[in-house]
Amino acid sequence: MMGRSFRAKISPSDNQAAEDELRREISKDKFTQMEILGQFNLGFIIARLGGDLFIIDQHATDEKYNFEMLQRNTVLQGQRLIQPQSLHLTAANESILMDNMDIFRKNGFEFTIQEDAPCTERVKLVSMPVSKNWTFGKEDIEELIFMLSDAPGVMCRPSRVRQMFASRACRKSVMIGTALNRGEMQQLLTHMGEIEQPWNCPHGRPTMRHLFNLNMLPD
Repeated sequence: MMGRSFRAKISPSDNQAAEDELRREISKDKFTQMEILGQFNLGFIIARLGGDLFIIDQHATDEKYNFEMLQRNTVLQGQRLIQPQSLHLTAANESILMDNMDIFRKNGFEFTIQEDAPCTERVKLVSMPVSKNWTFGKEDIEELIFMLSDAPGVMCRPSRVRQMFASRACRKSVMIGTALNRGEMQQLLTHMGEIEQPWNCPHGRPTMRHLFNLNMLPD
């Protein structure tokens, strides 16, 4: 009986256990198989999968989808510097940057490479990302280099870019207090199956929790 797989309480102290259970029991294809029972308190979707009932936070769920889409698809626009800036990188870090130029470009950083310059002085910064409420600098380049040293070639974002995306995702997501029709609720569930980490929003708020199993109710 599926319900016995869910033992965590709906409580902040049990958040990690609840997330582990959901990750173990709910594969991505299961979201499209869920039956929507309705909306609760203009903020939550009640859905059924087999004998199990789940509650889904409509804002947190939409926010996480929008955040992951921004992470995946956004190419930040850069602003040209008045003059190129030397970065004075170590030889190892310079090599990491040169091997991952496309990832830096998607984050709004552009460089010129002087192949005949001395090692550690070959890279110069010529463009940095701009956003009206956010500033970026060399520390973001250093953070990207650090992440890419562990996962070469894997698309990543510095923490300030992730914070900016989280803010944008929050503003564009369906809000608590918004009435949703069945099609809109279904779309939110479908989106959960299309992202990498559907279990909490960028700010850590849970997107979904198991309520109970109908088969465990007394006759």
